[in-house]
Order: sequence, then structure tokens, then C-alpha cells
Amino acid sequence: MSTSLPVLRFRDDASAFPPGFFSRHLLVPLALALLCSAALRQAGGDLWLADAIFDLEGGRWILREHWFTSGVIHQGGKWASALGALLVLGAYAFAARRHDWRHLRQPLLYLALATALGAGSVSLLKSLTHVACPWDLARYGGPQATAAPLYATREAAGAAGHCFPAGHASAGYAWVALYFAALLWRPRWRWHGLAIGVATGLLFGAGQQLRGAHFLSHDLWTLVVCWTMSLALYCVFVRDQPHPVMSPASPPGTTP
Repeated sequence: MSTSLPVLRFRDDASAFPPGFFSRHLLVPLALALLCSAALRQAGGDLWLADAIFDLEGGRWILREHWFTSGVIHQGGKWASALGALLVLGAYAFAARRHDWRHLRQPLLYLALATALGAGSVSLLKSLTHVACPWDLARYGGPQATAAPLYATREAAGAAGHCFPAGHASAGYAWVALYFAALLWRPRWRWHGLAIGVATGLLFGAGQQLRGAHFLSHDLWTLVVCWTMSLALYCVFVRDQPHPVMSPASPPGTTP
């Protein structure tokens, strides 16, 4: 008796998503990100903001080891995000055993996987790019004369160069997956979920910028990676549903 592995397939019919879904959730956000990235990296926005922060701190990164930025936001943020992931996994395990929680199994499983995928993708990209942190640059008292481009080799980038995208911010921005988790359960809550993810990412990113650990564009692309991974996984989860963005809990006519 022969056996075959299940094949992962995407739906190829337009009924899987409402009109304009991918324009609103992929094309428009990506276009805005590219415009913002050009303003930050090519037009000097990154350096302007970092210069302003550096000057306010008296010409050195006095908040690099501060108890609030380093202890509360950086270390505490990691633990808070990890705790959130454990709570989601615990809730999924509970829902898997309770028939009256069966409607939460898919959103919880999605959320657990999406947050891990977003943060993991950022971590992988950090290992492949060789972009210096602000505190590595001679402009801000560091040993490196200039920032190496994204495509530079490890030798060309020097010892520094593991700061793009922003790793710590991914612990916050990974939670933009709450937007798509809400689409799988209560679509009207999607904006609340998005606000939580963006606000958390902004907090973690701001803390790192105050420490001299990242430029703003590093955080921007962390958000892009986390959002894109969350969207891609959402498409996998809803591939067999005729109208995945609707649920019995959402009022008629409600679409994302």
C-alpha cells in the first residue's frame, strides 16, 4: 500500500479573498515602506534622527546601559514577548482539549506560528546582512568609518555589522500577526490587534534607537518582514475557505 505526503496548495481562485485584499495588505504597505526607506536611508533621515538623539545625550550613548532602556525595554521586552508566546501556546493546548474552545484553535495556532516566523525571519536576515549599528560608526564614537551596504561581505563590513533588520523590535512587531489572527476569529477586532503589534514594536525600537543600537530604517524593515510573513502564513491558513476574511462573529458586509 502506497502512501503520499500531503501537498500544500494555495487557492488560485479570486473567491478566496475579497477584491483589493492584496492591494491593501501587500502592495500599498510595501510601496509606503519603500518610500519611507528611501527617505531614511538615501535622503539621510536615518543619520538626521541618530544625530539628534546623539546630541541630546551629550555626544555619547549615555542610555546604552541605562536601567530603563537596557533593562526594562530591552531585556524586559524580550521576556514579555516570550511570555506572550508561551501564553498563546498554552491557550492553544487548552483549546485543543476543549470542545467549546474549538473555534479558537485555528487563530491561536496561527498566532503562535506567525510570531515565531516573523521574529525568526528577522533573525535570519540579520545573519545575512552586514549593516553596522550607530554605536559602531566613527560618527558616533565607534571603530567603523562608514556603514557597509546590505550586500557587503563580512570582510568588507568589518567586525561590526549585524544590525539589519532590528532584532529586538521584531519581538514587538511580530505581534502584528494579531491583525490576521483577528481575521480568523473576530474581524472587527483586527485594528486593535494591529495597534498592539505596532505600538509594541515602536516602543522596543525607540528604546534601541536611544541606546544607539539601530537606525529607524532598521525598525521599518523589521515591521515589513513581520507583516509580510504574517500575511503569507494567513494565506496558507485560509487556502481552503471560500471567504476566509469573514466569520460568523463579524457583521454582514464587514471586510478587512
